[in-house]
Amino acid sequence: MAALLLARRGVRSLLLERHKDIYPLPRAVVVDDEVRRILQSVGIHEEFAALTRPARGLRLLNAQHRVIAEFKRSPHGHHGFPQTSMFDQPELERLLRDALKRRPECELWGGVEVMSVIRSVAQDIDGPDGSTGPVRVTFRRDGSDEEEHLWADVVLGCDGAGSLTRDAIGAVWEDLHFEESWRVIDVRTSRPVRTWEGVDQICCPTQPATFMRLGEDRYRWEFRLADGESLDGPGGLERLRELIAPWVGRPSDASWRDDFEVIRQAQYTFRARLADRWRRGRVFLLGDAAHLTPPFIGQGLCAGLRDAHNLTWKLARVLQGGADDRLLDTYEHERKPHARHVIRTAVAVGWAMTGGQDRAAALRRGAVAAACRIPGVTTTVSRDLSPALTAGPLVRRRPRLTGRVLAGTFCPQPWVLHDGKRVPLDDVLGDSFAVLTAAPPTAQMTAVATALGAPTLRVDDLGDDGALAAWLARGRADAVLLRPDRVVLDTVPAGTGDFTDTAAWAPLLHTARSPAEPRPAP
Repeated sequence: MAALLLARRGVRSLLLERHKDIYPLPRAVVVDDEVRRILQSVGIHEEFAALTRPARGLRLLNAQHRVIAEFKRSPHGHHGFPQTSMFDQPELERLLRDALKRRPECELWGGVEVMSVIRSVAQDIDGPDGSTGPVRVTFRRDGSDEEEHLWADVVLGCDGAGSLTRDAIGAVWEDLHFEESWRVIDVRTSRPVRTWEGVDQICCPTQPATFMRLGEDRYRWEFRLADGESLDGPGGLERLRELIAPWVGRPSDASWRDDFEVIRQAQYTFRARLADRWRRGRVFLLGDAAHLTPPFIGQGLCAGLRDAHNLTWKLARVLQGGADDRLLDTYEHERKPHARHVIRTAVAVGWAMTGGQDRAAALRRGAVAAACRIPGVTTTVSRDLSPALTAGPLVRRRPRLTGRVLAGTFCPQPWVLHDGKRVPLDDVLGDSFAVLTAAPPTAQMTAVATALGAPTLRVDDLGDDGALAAWLARGRADAVLLRPDRVVLDTVPAGTGDFTDTAAWAPLLHTARSPAEPRPAP
């Protein structure tokens, strides 16, 4: 995803991938509407739509499969897509690889193992963060003992929980106190399976589980097995039948074996961890290299794709637009608190599922059920899976501003009228900054837009049935300045006429050096 996002901005990249083909074992199966919007930004959302289906939400069930709480998800989310979509990660990865083939700016080398990432001596000389100087990457091709080297302006470590890149920048894990071993099983069967078209989390201290339907005849179960218990060997299939019986019943005949195909299964250790630093010089951590979350709210892959979306437009502005390197500091500043919130939410759900066997644990689960019956609680919890970004140079929050704070949140994406056609808003905004206004633009608003190369759009002219005007009104804003990732950078409070003092963020975005200055060869 990072390579595709950079390619849209003309930045060349090379991907070094250890596997020659798509990784086959069970992985992510859920994305939210924010990630669907990121897929839209690289032009594969229509192809992805053919591979996915919306899910109704998340249910917490007790050991008897009675509903404790239900967190519903809308088929029409803030970003213009269903709030929750079920899919098969290998199919998404195939789409991404096919999209890469259509982009001359990026190249994928499969069957390549990276051996080391070493920053140059110049990075330790040219400033306190070592922001300049190339990075040497040493790698080895599959079947070869010969080590090869290349030099890069920037290295993005998207290399997972065992990240070599994380070690290279001296980052260490912060333990957020969750670790459990689970068996993940993908199944194909035409037998009747009881499902509500969402995700079930079984809150049972002795046998917690997760269940969801992935497709017409595809299902996933996840079980925390007892110490010493296994689904392998001669008795493994029979034990699996016992575990899934609450959903498929207990057939007396043996024919179910012929209509119950285990497509793939794997043992995973679910952990909650956060790297203490995500950057050193021009080396960055993304995805599982930077954060690990239990999968109970379906945000693991989503968090990694958010990393790519947040970082790549900033990288492009530095590499091609000559922006100040300090712009890159905002990546960790914005993404790390967001990732921490997501991890803690997932841990809380895991705690509700497995939170002990004593009487107090039963009382806690009862308290969860009671709280979720309060009007608005489940809606609030669902919405806060992706909270607003932390205030900072690129998120300008005004003190004592009444109304909903828009800075740091995403602009909604309604369908708008453009050249006589109905299209999603982002298709009109393009890949750069944008100003949306419900009032006539002031001279200062126009100057800001001109300096950033941002179009200025009157929301009343977009034909969106008033959705954007209503959103601005709820935030008590006459206008907003949108970043390339569609996050609100700044607002014009109703009746004030201007954005805040641009001195806080303009130096980061505008040219700090000539883009034509010599740089190391990529």
